[in-house]
Amino acid sequence: MYQALYRKWRPATFDDVCGQEHITEILKYETAENRISHAYLFCGPRGTGKTSCAKILAKAINCLSPVNGNPCGKCAACQSIESESTTDVLEMDAASNNGVDAVRAIRDEVAYTPSGLKYRVYIVDEVHMLSISAFNALLKTLEEPPAHVVFILATTELQKLPATIISRCQRFDFRRISTDAIVGRLRYIAEQEKISLTEGAARILAKHAAGGMRDAISLLDLCSSGGETLDEAYVENALGISSAESLRSLVRAIRARDYERIFEFVRTVAESSVDLAVFWQDLLSLYRDMLVTKTSKHPALYLDASESELAQISELAALFTPEELLCHLRLSDDALAQMQRSGSTKRMIAEMTLLKLCDPALSDDPSALLARIAAAEEKIARLALGIPDAPKAVSTEKSEKVKEKTPQKTEEPASKSVQKAEIKTGTPATKSAPKPLPYWLELVEALSKENRSAMGMRDGSRGYLDAENGRVLVRFGDKFTMKMMSGETAKAALALQISTREGKNYPPERIDYEYVEKTEGGDDFFDSLDGDA
Repeated sequence: MYQALYRKWRPATFDDVCGQEHITEILKYETAENRISHAYLFCGPRGTGKTSCAKILAKAINCLSPVNGNPCGKCAACQSIESESTTDVLEMDAASNNGVDAVRAIRDEVAYTPSGLKYRVYIVDEVHMLSISAFNALLKTLEEPPAHVVFILATTELQKLPATIISRCQRFDFRRISTDAIVGRLRYIAEQEKISLTEGAARILAKHAAGGMRDAISLLDLCSSGGETLDEAYVENALGISSAESLRSLVRAIRARDYERIFEFVRTVAESSVDLAVFWQDLLSLYRDMLVTKTSKHPALYLDASESELAQISELAALFTPEELLCHLRLSDDALAQMQRSGSTKRMIAEMTLLKLCDPALSDDPSALLARIAAAEEKIARLALGIPDAPKAVSTEKSEKVKEKTPQKTEEPASKSVQKAEIKTGTPATKSAPKPLPYWLELVEALSKENRSAMGMRDGSRGYLDAENGRVLVRFGDKFTMKMMSGETAKAALALQISTREGKNYPPERIDYEYVEKTEGGDDFFDSLDGDA
């Protein structure tokens, strides 16, 4: 008979438990030194090892030949507990036995000595489900049980336990298991079970399990049923989740106000196996990651993402202000609550909310008002200085179509290209084609956190390296931002950022500025710069 992987690979010793070393080391020490407590309380999220540790502890304190606090697994005591043939280890599910009568039966049984083991162990799972009268009946026994009795209580809802119960137990808090630990365990199980599992697919399973090892192994079991190689695309399709790239594409469409792509995206999700509510949770997670990246100096500490994923999230976050991200998070969270209340109108709720994300003026939420105020303040500051408003972003698809219709700027005579520069500082730009700096968006984001004058560079600026002449050219689509960055302090900060990334000294006098007008036809500013490069 087939046995589920999460049961087959349940930890047999404390050393097999992943991600809970702060607990297993203490339990091993107490077992080795025979310092057994009369009552333990294991609390934490589901699937993190509470019941597994309870069963291992029951074997360890009864083991005839323990090994460094771990059960040997070979003696008669360990074998009887493993096969559930002993009557001295009783596991009770409080969710289905939550009445006072079940607890009174335990209270009457504890007076009897174990029939074959050293300790009689009571494992009460989901103990928070006990009734108030059942808790009261358990109090006295839990406080002063006989020397041969050990209670192990497990719960996912610690706040529902009476303080009188918590105070009578030795409490252990189980943490959510890290993604890396889950990935390592999944890869090991897949290797032993002859399952072809890629690193990316294992990471998707680990993230979807939300810190629960049992859930991760169950998902692996589900996906491996097809007998195919488990790569990222296969796992995403099997679990019915949206790919990270499709979510990033949707966020770009929101920024560009590309309504056609938005409606098409929602239609695709609604007609697929992906639940709109699940997709919406993934979108919320992406916005949360963008907000952390936008506001934190060290986002890698708070995001469960690889270096490449972090770079992509940072690039997306650079398209929005913190006020916009907060507004989008608030509106999306409210939409998720509405979807969970009314399943039949999920598609309409999703479409309405995405339209509000495109244009805050369509929403009366206070966070949307803050985003509009921030945008209005920036526009007023520009108009006061006689600076035209920053160009709006459009979708990548539209930009490509316009580029096909617009002649390439590289075909223009060199003299005409030089005439386009209306404001420059330093030496005139070289006629040779400079190479775009691949880290420019990351540089601008880092510079904006140190110098507020650089915040305008997010919407329209690009950096290019002329290796032949050893100079750097920065092109702006905004005269005001270029003027603000022309100061000695601002330019020195920019030079330091470039020198650090290039590993070569580029002093401020070797950095040239150039203003580039927006091309006709509605091109995105970045496309205009790329066309000039």
